[in-house]
Amino acid sequence: MKTPPLRLALGASLALATSACALFGPPLHTPPAPPPPPKVVHVAPPPLPLPVQTEKFVLKPGQDMVGHVQVVKVQKGQVLTDIGRRFNLGYDEMRRANPGVSVWLPPVGASVVLPTQFILPDAPHRGIVINLAALRLFYYPPHKRGQPQLLITHPVGIGRRGYVTPQGVTHVMWHEKNPVWEVPASILAEHAKEGVPLPRVVGPGPENPLGNYALHLGWPGYLIHGTNKPVSVGWRVSHGCVHLFPEDIKQLFYLVPNGTEVRVVNQPYLFGWKNGRLYFVAYGPLKGDKRPWKKDWRRMVPRLLTHAERVALWKHHQKIDWPRVAKLIAHPRGVPVPVSGSLGGGLKEILAAAPRVQNRLPTGSTWNGETELPATNRQFHTFYAGILTPAQKKALAAIDSMPRPRPKPAQSAPPCAASGCAKSAGTPSKPSSKAKTLPADPPGS
Repeated sequence: MKTPPLRLALGASLALATSACALFGPPLHTPPAPPPPPKVVHVAPPPLPLPVQTEKFVLKPGQDMVGHVQVVKVQKGQVLTDIGRRFNLGYDEMRRANPGVSVWLPPVGASVVLPTQFILPDAPHRGIVINLAALRLFYYPPHKRGQPQLLITHPVGIGRRGYVTPQGVTHVMWHEKNPVWEVPASILAEHAKEGVPLPRVVGPGPENPLGNYALHLGWPGYLIHGTNKPVSVGWRVSHGCVHLFPEDIKQLFYLVPNGTEVRVVNQPYLFGWKNGRLYFVAYGPLKGDKRPWKKDWRRMVPRLLTHAERVALWKHHQKIDWPRVAKLIAHPRGVPVPVSGSLGGGLKEILAAAPRVQNRLPTGSTWNGETELPATNRQFHTFYAGILTPAQKKALAAIDSMPRPRPKPAQSAPPCAASGCAKSAGTPSKPSSKAKTLPADPPGS
């Protein structure tokens, strides 16, 4: 049966209208709305750990390594000597440990190695020991048998070439607060020749290169003293004396009694035992050291091993990695590196694993971190109350009224700065960051 044409036309029109409604009407299944983007929460990284103590340690029997290597970042306006003083390190220590960082214009945020791990000099653990090659002083206060041995260590400045600090053993003879510098004739003539004349006598005050405290030694004319230019600590710029940061010499002035043994050594390379391994540190020989260290190190360096270290190597069935020792000698950094046993990584790995710490004063620092002045009397008393004897506490309480000893007349002595040896003219000072010419290495370093 055939469908009439009219009915077919009506059906087609109805189908077309229905399709059109479906195209323009709402979908049969509406998709869900997309979820809102997650909120981005910026979580501040945890603060870096605090730095560890860098100048005071308690030794165990037989211990010959102390401290830990640390790493900080340069803050705005800082130079390496600023960071060094904050962590009780001298110029040469900071320069040597950071050969790729500008001393006077370090970039803000740059990582800086703090060589605050030390192998103790090969010397008796008593009195004051000064290692010229390391430009560092170690003080072992007296202690009773059975009590722990304390160690206090500080950076120093020493004699420049031609006025070397003598080696050997002497003693602290007497103390002088607010010392008077009686300028020796040799230094008067030297400064007159340089066009910078000096007075014959320089009294206490900011112009006195001896600072505020001095320990007179048994060697005529040689002292351990402070300085009016803290930036010079860690340089070879004196006429033979040993000088420290103002806060450090103040500490020693009140802790070190007369008669204390003072031993001066020159040990550019040292071995030390720690945690079942032998470590080696290289400072490098001072310029003017006539010993053939670089040419004949294969013969000389093995002789530095102590009997105890040789026995320890034998007991632990270990051998020394001499190629690693040679590499450290060629590029001294002043950072102890393991050279025996399960070596693991070398210097690069040690520095990479060193803790990153806050660039702030360590707990117990002798410096207040804000001025050229030492820590306040209250801070000093509080920190050292545990190690001062009753007699020292009594003397410290009344120290401001302590009469200043009359300086002894200069005796015939080698041409050091008798009664004061810091070279007032030519001592490095902190330059402006805008200076066009940056300081070179310290003279005679």
